[in-house]
Amino acid sequence: WRLRTHHLDLDTNVVMGIINVTPDSFSDGGQFLDPKVALDQAKIMEAAGAGLLDVGAESTRPGAKPLSPEAEWSRLQPVLQLLQSKIHIPISVDTYHGTTARQALNFGVEIINDISMGQDPDLLAAVREYEAGYVLMHMRGNPETMMNHAKYESVVADVKKELQRGYQNLLAQGLNPLNICIDPGFGFAKTPSQNAELLLHLNQLNFSNRPLMVGLSRKRMLRECVGTEPEKLQAASVAACMVAARQGARIFRVHDVAATVQALQMEEILTNEATQGDET
Repeated sequence: WRLRTHHLDLDTNVVMGIINVTPDSFSDGGQFLDPKVALDQAKIMEAAGAGLLDVGAESTRPGAKPLSPEAEWSRLQPVLQLLQSKIHIPISVDTYHGTTARQALNFGVEIINDISMGQDPDLLAAVREYEAGYVLMHMRGNPETMMNHAKYESVVADVKKELQRGYQNLLAQGLNPLNICIDPGFGFAKTPSQNAELLLHLNQLNFSNRPLMVGLSRKRMLRECVGTEPEKLQAASVAACMVAARQGARIFRVHDVAATVQALQMEEILTNEATQGDET
């Protein structure tokens, strides 16, 4: 996956640590609003083996109210200013606003993680101009309305078709395919059962040889399975990532970096051992 100044080797799995600078995210809202606290968390994640950091200033949980670009940037700017001088792994910003994306790219951010499937032409223009990495994530509607659109003839086939349509739009807007990563959007305009079906058939979403990223960490689909609050879902989140890895995912956006890194390393070792055993 080609980023702005980096090239990610996806022969091995990559963990993306989540830094939410929000007061209202579903599992860690308010914890990292202070830039110094966010920096401390970023350092912990980097030391634990994260290959990327994803910083977001707007909660996108179901029913969340939209945030203005001005308010979004007022939260992001002081955090990014600290991270850029202290963190050595590529930084992603989770935004669907073109003005925010452009300001973040001016700060040296490597990736724009866009939940809107490229609805803002200015955002796509900024990504193209900076040759930044771009995450195309599947969603219908917006966070406030998306669960009204969770109706599919076949969730796997429909999501793939809509992602392919979004991907073609990116190419038409001049983005380099090597800069694009695909995210099926677990929890976005999808019920828990639809998310589970998507996870079990994730390998069917691979197209145009673009890498797959998943965001399963502490999601509602896991809470409904094991019946506990979001901050106690580490084991369930790691287990879901293991299923996704076996289905071809390569980038894992998570809250619990250390546990996910360890589990993915073990999964890779076992997979390689099995492959070598088959060859002999």
